[in-house]
Amino acid sequence: MTSPTTISIDKLSRLIGTPNCPALIDVRTDEDFAAEPRLIPGSTRQPCDRVEEWATGLGQASAIVICHHGRKLSEGVAAWLRHLGIAAEALQGGHAAWTAAGLPAVPAAALPLPGKSGKTHWVTRARPKIDRIACPWLIRRFVDPAAVFLFVAPQEVPAVAERFSAVPFDIEDVFWSHRGELCTFDVMVEEFGLSTAPLTRLARIVRGADTARPDLEPEAPGLLAVSLGLSRMYQDDLAQLEAGMALYDALYRWCRDATDETHNWPSAKPGAGR
Repeated sequence: MTSPTTISIDKLSRLIGTPNCPALIDVRTDEDFAAEPRLIPGSTRQPCDRVEEWATGLGQASAIVICHHGRKLSEGVAAWLRHLGIAAEALQGGHAAWTAAGLPAVPAAALPLPGKSGKTHWVTRARPKIDRIACPWLIRRFVDPAAVFLFVAPQEVPAVAERFSAVPFDIEDVFWSHRGELCTFDVMVEEFGLSTAPLTRLARIVRGADTARPDLEPEAPGLLAVSLGLSRMYQDDLAQLEAGMALYDALYRWCRDATDETHNWPSAKPGAGR
């Protein structure tokens, strides 16, 4: 039943992966989480009885709260968040309805342990081009919206990873890296349980641009060109990452919503036919 305090799984599925997605808060009990140890993409777990403690660090003006069946826990936490000035809704049917619909969910076992700040930390080579921008985009939009990315000298990535408890990616001999013909973005899409049609298509575009395979998708040469252009526009890797976030936001929405759309210059002159 529709309620002014809830959001449907269909509407939430359209928000996930977009820059305007609210904070997603999973408040399932430990028992329910153990029975289904997967997370709705982009969500983080928080204890339902400590909402006043963690709400101040939410960092967003709106939130969607997820419990097992979308009943007392999510409704109660959402009400508390509204009391604290945060626009909040409960997910109709909860996590159970989401998984029953066959929507993607991220295995908790695939997630790295967060740091003391509650954010995951990642490290890779400086001067990113394609994979090292695409992967952070995927992580921030579908895994950990607050993830921290460190760009360092290539030879220092393993040592920085160990010293600063960061997860190395897109270098040789680590888990999150190229596998055969697949690039790191492909690997993350698969390992995080995100193999939806839009992300699978985007992965082929990224792979084609990142591995000199323009035959994989017609858009791959365009992504390569824009990525190389961005790398020359920005000397600061983090500034380049922020610019790249908008690029991949647009590519994802094209893959999801606009692949059949064309655009033609109007042939009729203004006022023709009057």
